[in-house]
Amino acid sequence: MVALDDILPDNKNMTETQKILVVDDESNILDVLELYLLREGFQVIRASDGQVALRLFNESQPDLVILDLMLPKVEGLSVLKHIRQQTSTLPVLLLTAKSQEDDKLAGFASGADDYVTKPFSPRELVARVKVALRRNQEAQKGSGKTTPKDEVINLEGLYVNRTARKVEVNGKPVELTAKEFDLLWFLATNQGQVFSREQLLDRVWDYSFFGEMSTVTVHIRRLREKVEADPMRPRHIKTVWGVGYKFEQ
Repeated sequence: MVALDDILPDNKNMTETQKILVVDDESNILDVLELYLLREGFQVIRASDGQVALRLFNESQPDLVILDLMLPKVEGLSVLKHIRQQTSTLPVLLLTAKSQEDDKLAGFASGADDYVTKPFSPRELVARVKVALRRNQEAQKGSGKTTPKDEVINLEGLYVNRTARKVEVNGKPVELTAKEFDLLWFLATNQGQVFSREQLLDRVWDYSFFGEMSTVTVHIRRLREKVEADPMRPRHIKTVWGVGYKFEQ
């Protein structure tokens, strides 16, 4: 097993001014997450219900949100939908006791970047926070630049622009979450290659050593629903039974 320290560099300068909004109605979870995040140099903003979370999100403009689904006053999915109405790029990690695939589908469909089920490892969650922030920073650096040819995939019925993070299906724009886009781009730029779910977690999410395999399954399903004419008989995103997935023209 790969150690966290071997993959995630100790870069506290990067996190000194970054703000994390942590939303959970369990005070012990808030205490633990605050302790671990502060130790890594993050600023922590706490909210114990959805109503307070919405106010603090609007006031503090955090760099990332850790969000429980089962919240008093305003449920977590409603908070997430509000966040996505304001910004499409802010990383949001769901932290919840709901572990069924339908719950994950609802979370990802509402714009979550990651889904962590309780009970959880605080150290691993902080690692996911670092990965999500780094990925988001890399994506933001590319926005606004002139698009080189190798940043565009233009197939019959499918157009993907990595620089603008834009996707069109049959000439019509399609809204993808940040992670759906990353997964599509990775598969499409490695056409014909078969990747296991473990490999996709490692290459797209950067945490195969503690990621949940169902995360990939759910994202593949969501991606097919958005870019395939017939998700049940996909043209591009193929399943290689017993192995993983691949992209074909």
